[in-house]
Amino acid sequence: MPTTCVIGAQRGDEGKARIVDLLADEADVIVRFQGGSNAGHTVMFGGQTYRLHLVPSGIFRPEKTCVVAHGVVVDLEVLFHEIEGLRNQGFEIGRNLLVSDRAQVVMPWHRRIDQAREKSAGRQAMGTTGRGIGPAYADKVSYRGIRICDLFEPAWFEERLRLNLEEKNPILERVYGEAPLDFAQIRDAFMGHAEKIRPFVGDAVGFLHDAVAAGKRVLFEGAQAVLLDVDIGVYPYVTASNSSALGVSPGTGLPPRALDRVIGCAKAYATHVGNGPFPTEDHGAEGQRMRDVGKEYGTTTGRPRRCGWFDAVPVRFAARSNGIDALALVKLDVLRGFPSLRICTAYDTPHGRTTNLPASAAAVAAATPVYTEFPGFDEDVSGVRSFGDLPANAQGFVEAIERECGVPIELVSVGPSREQVIRRGGR
Repeated sequence: MPTTCVIGAQRGDEGKARIVDLLADEADVIVRFQGGSNAGHTVMFGGQTYRLHLVPSGIFRPEKTCVVAHGVVVDLEVLFHEIEGLRNQGFEIGRNLLVSDRAQVVMPWHRRIDQAREKSAGRQAMGTTGRGIGPAYADKVSYRGIRICDLFEPAWFEERLRLNLEEKNPILERVYGEAPLDFAQIRDAFMGHAEKIRPFVGDAVGFLHDAVAAGKRVLFEGAQAVLLDVDIGVYPYVTASNSSALGVSPGTGLPPRALDRVIGCAKAYATHVGNGPFPTEDHGAEGQRMRDVGKEYGTTTGRPRRCGWFDAVPVRFAARSNGIDALALVKLDVLRGFPSLRICTAYDTPHGRTTNLPASAAAVAAATPVYTEFPGFDEDVSGVRSFGDLPANAQGFVEAIERECGVPIELVSVGPSREQVIRRGGR
């Protein structure tokens, strides 16, 4: 297995974690390279369900090294809670977890400003998780950020903390009508956090360079998805980081040539959490059925996901812009019992029909999906482990997605557990 990146090829929530968990068996190092605790990754095996937000999904294999790289913004309280929860469930967390000393820290004002901004926006709210991720990235690029390494330099940390509170408290008070934050309370809390996180912190950039040079098998785990990428997604309905394979290099310090392979994850239908255009959204009974059968509720927020039919337009865009080598198609089993299945192959827009994803969110919102219909299947596929054993109509639907997206489908999941995956032979 070469250096491989797993990303979401749609709008997020495509089951990346279970694919990472599956591929982690063949990897030596698993790396989160962007995002924050707004990402919710769910892994199921042995009849148990595990939910992660910051720790890479390879953590369930203790002989592997999991890295939280500097492209991630780290909420230390969430990370501590996650580590404690994993230990209570019997998993070893120690030298197998490395947190980059260059990673940015999510501070208390980030959450407060995020939540206050969403509240004040009313109907114009972006639908963020309220966990402070956007404001943390904003501080990073406006030179106000605080990194993990700063916590180990008390005088420097206090200087950075004071600088931030002199700017953020007036915003909280005068713009949003919120109470100010206390300098001493935050200082003391984060000095305690520094000692608690110290055993896990190290030079992740150097570690990853050494791992690649030594021929180690490195697996990069993306959060969110291509359509939520801050640069190439459907802006402004995006996350605050490069949530595509394009974020691997800046998020880890490795050169672009270090990445050998990209796997895109896509559901056999489509979902979306939060606001923003969603051309194939189904507001009727079929969309509700997808939500109920697929248990489509956010791992982080619990919000019901918007559901609809598979849209090849954005997946095609994701494949081209990220150089996706193969797709992992998940949740095929959810579509059992639908009399017919749909794939959106193009958009009708005020400017004509297109098979390309428009840059403007307004243009995407105005698009009318052009569907191709396929016969459904009634058979239970949850126990199938060979592609040839799938019902003929299920095989035809998968092959049609493959043709429309122009990328081979190598993995097909037919259930939520680690074992319920079809590996297509010769792919």
